[in-house]
Amino acid sequence: MTLVILACALPNYGAWWPFTVVLFYILAPLPTIIARRYTEHTGASSANMDLAIFITMGFVISSFVLPITLARAPAKAPAIQWGACYLTLAGNIVVYLTYIGFFVTLYQDESDYGMW
Repeated sequence: MTLVILACALPNYGAWWPFTVVLFYILAPLPTIIARRYTEHTGASSANMDLAIFITMGFVISSFVLPITLARAPAKAPAIQWGACYLTLAGNIVVYLTYIGFFVTLYQDESDYGMW
């Protein structure tokens, strides 16, 4: 989050458009969390989980594409500078690696963290 806030707040960049990726940070884990709860209780097929992963990947890819699109369009006066785009992309990588680590730790069967 620090990198995304820096992308918005540094004086040379000066636009708060990169902060819109925070919406994707909030929405990305929700389909997987809902599908895991549903499949744990009902024992349904993995089609629900596959759909949840597909929707989650849509959110993840959108959070990477949005800063690039903002930095490229319109061509004469882009919405954000490339430096802000790079900081936002770095922030995306950190956030999504944290999500992966959380889900791997949470859903391991042999660890004590699975009780959560």
